[in-house]
Amino acid sequence: MSYAHITGWGKCIPPASISNDEISEIVDTNDEWITTRTGIKSRRVSHVSTAELATVAAKHAIDCAGIDAKDIDLVILATCTPSTVVANTASLVQKNIGATGAAAMDTNAACSGFLYALQAATAQIQAGMIKKAVVIAAERMTWYVNWARRDSAVLFGDGAGAVVLEAADTPAGLLGTKTGCDSEDRDILHITNFGSDLNKYEPIGPSDLLFEGREIFKRAVKGMSEACDDVLTQANLSLDDINVLVPHQANLRIIQAIQHRLKVPDEKVMVNIADYGNTSAATIAIALCEAVEKGLIKPHSNIMSAAFGAGLTWAASYIKWGERVTPIKVSDATLPPCELTGLELVAPAVKACKEAEPS
Repeated sequence: MSYAHITGWGKCIPPASISNDEISEIVDTNDEWITTRTGIKSRRVSHVSTAELATVAAKHAIDCAGIDAKDIDLVILATCTPSTVVANTASLVQKNIGATGAAAMDTNAACSGFLYALQAATAQIQAGMIKKAVVIAAERMTWYVNWARRDSAVLFGDGAGAVVLEAADTPAGLLGTKTGCDSEDRDILHITNFGSDLNKYEPIGPSDLLFEGREIFKRAVKGMSEACDDVLTQANLSLDDINVLVPHQANLRIIQAIQHRLKVPDEKVMVNIADYGNTSAATIAIALCEAVEKGLIKPHSNIMSAAFGAGLTWAASYIKWGERVTPIKVSDATLPPCELTGLELVAPAVKACKEAEPS
């Protein structure tokens, strides 16, 4: 049986940011309100497209793995904010990184997207269909934000992360996974005014992001915790066997509730929500990279990860890290310079959102 080892990892963090104090200039809020309810202190705002974020993250992961992009068989991009729908955004990333001829596909499971994509790529390697894949999660969530509404305006940010998977004979990589969707309650987190269900002759204004925070909290904690239990049973592991928990970074309270239910101590939990906010599918991919960079993930670490997103999708995964925790090569891929501040980048959208809100 083949296994899909993670041999490369990389991220792309946009340079511009909006702090809690700055976002209080947009909506009626303050740093204390946001921090106590979410754990977020700042969020990044991208000046480039989702495809460009994904490209830089993928290049870092590919160089980290020490492979040639031409040897990649599959490019999967997890995103709910694609640069284009037709053609898919993964095809542009495939072109940008030079993965000539590789299969390219987008997948949308919202915040669970990275774990869904990791499962799909791993299955193809295990089946012997491919040898190498790059799995990317990239989001430009600030493009969706309705800046006139505090409940969602404070939460989201932009960024990307990626991993390279390579076929190997020894057990490592994604060794246990559970994915699903609680579609009966999909209306508590969704965007209503985008998609082909709309009457195309009606004008489309700022996104109408519906976000029922209390209901999402309850379902996220329950769904992610139960999925983790299922994966532990599947992998024949106990909680004591887990070295690192890398949860979706949606809300610090959700992370702490899952940590409490799973009885995982603080030193084993990767948390970076304060710096980036909720970057949807990209949160786990970015957090995984930073857990390696910070030394939280060590050779042969047992990693548990879980996510919950719009749909309502959910996922949990057990990942066995390999031997290497340092890049074979450090990539020089970067985003183009950004001359605007975060507030300046979102200013046109803020104006449009506020003009569209009923008085």
